[in-house]
Amino acid sequence: MSRDEATMSLLEHLEELRRRLIIIVAAIVLGSIVGYFLSEPILDILRAPLPAGYEKLYFTTVGGAFGVRIKIAFFAGIALAMPVVLFQLWRFVTPGLTRAERRLVWPLLLGALALFAIGMTVGYLIIPFALTFLLSFGEPGRIEPLLTINEYVGFVTTLMLAFGLVMEFPIVLIALSRVGILSYERIARQRRFVILGIVIFAVVVTPGGDPFSPSILSAVMYVLFEISLLIIRFLRR
Repeated sequence: MSRDEATMSLLEHLEELRRRLIIIVAAIVLGSIVGYFLSEPILDILRAPLPAGYEKLYFTTVGGAFGVRIKIAFFAGIALAMPVVLFQLWRFVTPGLTRAERRLVWPLLLGALALFAIGMTVGYLIIPFALTFLLSFGEPGRIEPLLTINEYVGFVTTLMLAFGLVMEFPIVLIALSRVGILSYERIARQRRFVILGIVIFAVVVTPGGDPFSPSILSAVMYVLFEISLLIIRFLRR
């Protein structure tokens, strides 16, 4: 391939990437618009894990309530656009895959969507435990929490998205192994470093500072890692 042909090929790939990113952004924007009109019932769902006595949330700025609706809309937009995001990523990498590798794409896409939904659900289910632990450090009459709606919604949505995205971990590992970037032996040899990375990642990405969220996230990621290794080992036969 000549230098000009290589340059054109690179430019074509960049143009294709730009088109896919535009579609992804448009999908998130449309999802956010839908999410804005659904922000009230979504907020009710997000408030459900609040312990008894803490149901009332406050906003401390004039535009605080509106800002929360925008945050909820964006959160919903990402969740609703996830099928489009994954499909566009698939369309971008498909030209470089063999026919055998393309046959694995749809199972991986469906698995990614299912795992994302499961991850967000798990994140939602541990919120009550995290809140109970964090709020237990207050002292009635002396140190009492004043929960702002902006901080609370940010805490809940960040936790749910973190769990949702982490559940994509096995899909990424399996995909990288199938295209030859990673091998079973290489991943297995680096197990201890992967575990260390999992713990550090879980501590950094989970909000709130409670021990439950990063502990559960670390455990989930480790289990997914071991399951991924088993699948990779099975698929190479």
